[in-house]
Amino acid sequence: MPMDPKTISLGPGLLYWAPAGTADPTTAVTGSIISDTLPVAWKQIGYTENGSEFSYELSSDDVVVAEVLDAISHKTTGRSGSVAFEMAEVTVKNLVLALNGGTVTNTGTGATALWTYEPPNIGSEVRVALIWQSEDNTERWIFRQVFQTGSVTVGRRRGADKATVPVTFSLEVPTGARPFKVWMATDAKAGGQVVQP
Repeated sequence: MPMDPKTISLGPGLLYWAPAGTADPTTAVTGSIISDTLPVAWKQIGYTENGSEFSYELSSDDVVVAEVLDAISHKTTGRSGSVAFEMAEVTVKNLVLALNGGTVTNTGTGATALWTYEPPNIGSEVRVALIWQSEDNTERWIFRQVFQTGSVTVGRRRGADKATVPVTFSLEVPTGARPFKVWMATDAKAGGQVVQP
């Protein structure tokens, strides 16, 4: 297949969250883009500092024998995945995401509105699901069950160096499904052939 600029993925895209267990969206393609609107359960996370990063790692051990210097095979011993980003909006909602739940209360409205947040008790943390969608609407990734495992460090500095809320959501296996799924619109995004081991 010749090189195709339509396969290049650019931009930070948009991040959404919903409670873990929320059904996968019914993804439709029209005019070579993902054209459906996400259901109301999916809420936009908002601005980020530098977009997001998905990491996936497979762990394995070499199977060796005395008669051969090379490994004769490899045995999978584990795998892990994560989605990391820095939320650029310091809000109660984002504290709930960063600290895996908690208690939110509200009094007053408008000019007298006051929101309070307290972190969850140990053992009562909650999981969420995440969606990342590309700016050109040719890619959508769903991470069906994640748990925030990163260190939350909110720095306060002078000038335009804004505070952020860094998070690393680790993938978990949801009941009856795989940890994540990817949709890509257009034949170009298939890479020219279907690779099926």
